[in-house]
Amino acid sequence: MLLAATSPARAAEPRLVTIKTPRGVSQAFILIEPAKPVASLILFAGGKGALGLQSASSMHWGAGNFLVRTRALFAAAGFAVAVVDAPSDHGKGMPATFRMNRAHARDIAAVAAYLKKQAPVPVWLVGTSMGTFSAAEGAIAAGNVDGLVLTSTITHASPRWHIAHSHPDGVASMALSRVKVPTLIVAHRGDACEVSPPSGAPKLKARLSKAGKVAVVLLDGGKPPASVACEAKSQHGYYGIEARAVGTITDFIKANTR
Repeated sequence: MLLAATSPARAAEPRLVTIKTPRGVSQAFILIEPAKPVASLILFAGGKGALGLQSASSMHWGAGNFLVRTRALFAAAGFAVAVVDAPSDHGKGMPATFRMNRAHARDIAAVAAYLKKQAPVPVWLVGTSMGTFSAAEGAIAAGNVDGLVLTSTITHASPRWHIAHSHPDGVASMALSRVKVPTLIVAHRGDACEVSPPSGAPKLKARLSKAGKVAVVLLDGGKPPASVACEAKSQHGYYGIEARAVGTITDFIKANTR
């Protein structure tokens, strides 16, 4: 029994799933399903978030994103994994204004509902960089999610962004007091991206006042950056410590999943 519970799950072949959400748009995602998942994870890439999925292994953009390139690691740890594309009405990309919109939350809720039909296990939202706006919005408004993970969270809005005045602290300016699920905040001590400083983690934790358990983990190490500071192959994207970052996330989820 112990061996069965702790050995890596055998994941099925990834497949491309497209559903219609209640607001009438198409929502595509890559789905990887182990036989008996511990929980289901909805992964939100950073940047524009529009992967342009053509199949379960072909996309126009985002293959190197931290959460996209590590999807198999999450599945191997025993989780059903849904890597979401932008919805059909945002094929060119999801700005922060849309990621924080109730329409987006309804799409997220539809994906969560689909996953719960496939396996009656908790659904967690995991976002990185700009994807943290999506994950946070889902935890605030979707209503059918069970946990939240924020990695390389946007906590400083660039002055050039439309949300600079309304949300100067990025995700930390959202209605985080409405989040009531366990939350993990992960950052890299060496993240040099100006909009996701690791120093923003305590601010996030303080504003998640009703989330119950909130943990902050600061990682370090990795390979020398192979991209600019705000791109995925740098400390911002846990370059060279992907397995450690994924393990940190999966350990927290397993410890906080009923």
